[in-house]
Amino acid sequence: MANGAASAGAADRGLDPKIIDRISGLELVARTIVEGFLAGSHRSPHRGSSIEFAQHRQYVPGDELRRVDWKVFARSDRLVVKEFIEETNLACHLLVDGSESMSYGSLDWNKLDYARWCAAGLAHLTLKRRDTAGLVIFDEEGRQKVAPGNGEAQLLAMITTLNAAEPGGQTRIGAVLDWFASRLTRRGIVPIFSDFFDDLDTIVKGLERLVHDGHEPILFQIVDPVERSFAFERLLRLDGLEGGGRRKVDPRALREAYIEEFNAHNERLARHARSLDIDYLLIDTSQPVDQVLSTYLARRSAKSKTGGA
Repeated sequence: MANGAASAGAADRGLDPKIIDRISGLELVARTIVEGFLAGSHRSPHRGSSIEFAQHRQYVPGDELRRVDWKVFARSDRLVVKEFIEETNLACHLLVDGSESMSYGSLDWNKLDYARWCAAGLAHLTLKRRDTAGLVIFDEEGRQKVAPGNGEAQLLAMITTLNAAEPGGQTRIGAVLDWFASRLTRRGIVPIFSDFFDDLDTIVKGLERLVHDGHEPILFQIVDPVERSFAFERLLRLDGLEGGGRRKVDPRALREAYIEEFNAHNERLARHARSLDIDYLLIDTSQPVDQVLSTYLARRSAKSKTGGA
């Protein structure tokens, strides 16, 4: 894909508190999602079996006092509540592509910026519901990791890791998915934020592994508007990302073939996602993050209530 830099004087690419504030408004949507997307159809497979201790979490007003672990309180003066496997809800395993191709951006932000905003939004919503979330930023392999957990400290760790991520390295999405599936000990949702500019056969094999193991991948394909339109008019220098070469081309001569190949790749990805019953979203980085997430989550909520496809 064409390489380029964001315009001079671009806004800070960290996680703007204003964006997080806008995403926080999605909690109204999240309340209905708890019955579907974040909980209903994703409760533990051990539901109905013998109760097995899972973890402690901090006591919050409204918790039943009989669930407080008084032994922990006596030792540490901390109020914590026992959770059991059959009552735990969602495990949300977030995967963010941090490879070199995610550095492209024709706006004041690049694809990795947009991916981190989306991932932070879903982490925020998941953890506010006292569910579990974890994070891996990857290129050829898992690069930065935040082990699954919950609570305010977990959100801070995830946002800190997302903030620090820099694009670099080649992409091997399929291999990363296969590696990731082999290490997951708890079934859950696996949102994947990437441009998916990689070999589709290996990507599909990785997705099949996740589905076979009982996980639910969700594909958020993040592309720049210029990558969709190839709307260049002047002689263009193409820098091949991830180890490619460099050459000058007339974009007008390439536009039709480029768009055809770009669309064919994305259509194949969408078709494979449908065949595996995986949600797939093609997202343009010019779209407001909160709008993208709220629309998707509302659709998922409606789907879970009706049982529709």
